[in-house]
Amino acid sequence: MTTENHVHDSVLQFSCHGATLFGILSAPAQAATRGVLVVVGGPQYRAGSHRQFTLLARDLAAGGIPVLRFDYRGMGDSEDAPRSFESVGDDLRAAIDAFFKAQPTLESVVLWGLCDGACAALFHAPDDARVSGLVLLNPWVRTDAGQARAQLKHYYLARLTAPQFWLKIVAGHFNYVAAARSLRETIARLIKPATAPGADAHEMAAAALPEKMRDSLARFNGRVLLILSGQDLTAKEFLDTVARSGDWQKMLRAQRVTRHDLAAADHTFSRREWRDQVTRWTAAWMGL
Repeated sequence: MTTENHVHDSVLQFSCHGATLFGILSAPAQAATRGVLVVVGGPQYRAGSHRQFTLLARDLAAGGIPVLRFDYRGMGDSEDAPRSFESVGDDLRAAIDAFFKAQPTLESVVLWGLCDGACAALFHAPDDARVSGLVLLNPWVRTDAGQARAQLKHYYLARLTAPQFWLKIVAGHFNYVAAARSLRETIARLIKPATAPGADAHEMAAAALPEKMRDSLARFNGRVLLILSGQDLTAKEFLDTVARSGDWQKMLRAQRVTRHDLAAADHTFSRREWRDQVTRWTAAWMGL
């Protein structure tokens, strides 16, 4: 299929440990030395929420940058069992192999990831010399304590200043019991150590996630574009994590890191104006 500005979409089929994976390559008419691999986040497939990845790929390709978006094993049209964002390194390597084969002029690739897709990209990048840059949107650093801290700081305090909250109380529609239970559970998650007796392996692994991401960023030598939404608890939890770590702050102040904030945007940049702004920032950062 051919889109506007001489962009051609084609299906790529490739293998990862015996499973067949599928992706869509959006390629410009002219040859390019650098491409973008979209790293899907969450339990979704290559199109993305509200076709976000499809539209991003075609817009960047229209500017001369080839883009590959694909389904991990177990997602979308790809075979095998589903896996977590921490277990897709082989999928990413296979996709990059296929990308370079389909676009022989490529010399490097940028990994573009939202939420836990940003984590997967960051985990893979330091160990693949073909990766020259990272675009990280609302990175996922979720821990029980971090989520609770973000909820208390950004959700509950915001509700106290919202007129709708007080109108609900005056009208007698506010559920005090449910609100108290929710607040109590949030505070319990905040004060419970991840390594406390009874914590399972999943909880302990989640507690180590911010440190694992920090270490991966320290090992990666390429350029980084960080884009954060102003109306997203995931982004706010990331900022709270950064604020509590001198190592994080030092790395994000480095010259190789560019940061943009979109104050009104939600987690997936669901409005056209937000999506288009993300595309413009990505294109400008890549020199288009």
